[in-house]
Amino acid sequence: MDSKHPFITAIRTELAKQADAERAEKMAAYMKTEQPFYGVQSKPAQAIFRAALRQHPITSHADYEAIIWELWHGTYREEMYQALRVAELKTFWKIDAWHIYERLVHEATWWDTLDWIAGTHVGLLVLKHRELESRLIEWRTDKHLWTRRASLLAHLKHKRKTNVPLMAETILLLAHEKDFFIRKAIGWVLREYSKTDAEWVSNFIREHDGVLSNLSKREGMKVILRKK
Repeated sequence: MDSKHPFITAIRTELAKQADAERAEKMAAYMKTEQPFYGVQSKPAQAIFRAALRQHPITSHADYEAIIWELWHGTYREEMYQALRVAELKTFWKIDAWHIYERLVHEATWWDTLDWIAGTHVGLLVLKHRELESRLIEWRTDKHLWTRRASLLAHLKHKRKTNVPLMAETILLLAHEKDFFIRKAIGWVLREYSKTDAEWVSNFIREHDGVLSNLSKREGMKVILRKK
């Protein structure tokens, strides 16, 4: 697809119009990345997205996928964020587009994009299509750090429908890792699930006290301790 597709042109044109060099520098510093930012914050970026979509609807799966990759591989970080907004369009966000979300996971290089992909694009689709859990199982041993993190965070929004045995197995499989982002993800998943079943989380952390990192345990118990 031509990169001058009107939706993409509208997105880039408006982001450039609203660019703020000072804010862009601060955003890049916060994300610890050399990738440039326009300096457009989330709410204005959402408004830009909605306006572009109204003016230039995405009507085919081919355009949907091509637009995602054009923006995802754009120069500026906010283009990646817009790609993820496109990926959320319910018309196309279905199991036959799984290859898109899986590729996004494998290409993610930092938590800001990976967590969005894993928690929303992947996690909610897995909830509808449990056969995709086989992919999460494969991701747990992937060489790519962010893919392994995704195998944990895909469970974040499942609440009472959480596949608890799979979540627990994944946590214990990755608990030996010393990387901050894995340990933090373990704690985050436990913390979120504690809102559904605090007793299970308390028992799990107590039972595996010697296996889980202090960071994971501390994060996992936050909501429980706050309620006491």
